[in-house]
Amino acid sequence: MAVSLGGDSTGPMSEINVTPLVDVMLVLLIIFMITAPLMSHSVTIDLPIANPNAKTPDPKTPPLDLAIKVDGSLYFNDQPVTDAELRAKLLVEAQLTPQPQLQIRADREVQFMVVKKIISDAKGSGMVHVAFMTTDAPKG
Repeated sequence: MAVSLGGDSTGPMSEINVTPLVDVMLVLLIIFMITAPLMSHSVTIDLPIANPNAKTPDPKTPPLDLAIKVDGSLYFNDQPVTDAELRAKLLVEAQLTPQPQLQIRADREVQFMVVKKIISDAKGSGMVHVAFMTTDAPKG
């Protein structure tokens, strides 16, 4: 795209074509002009005010442990329970303040449908904090 006006046409051309640079700079200028007002927009929210005189809650309540074996047997805090007993215990524990966390330890070969039923029973009884326990990944 370089045009030479007379003179020696065999030598190298030492002029820089600045048209692509100007095009890119104008596009960036337009982008920044559009996005700059959006970046300064802030969202106002009402934050709660902390009460320095309030007592701190008791230390975290101990979590509830639920083990599910391959054969479908359930152990609530290392005590064997049936489905009905588990639902009754979860209803009682869900009423506590602060609510303890239910930690589920399911065997590797347990069908997911069994675990899903336990989770839906826990949520149906009012349990909010449900977690899964796993083992560490093998090193190496």
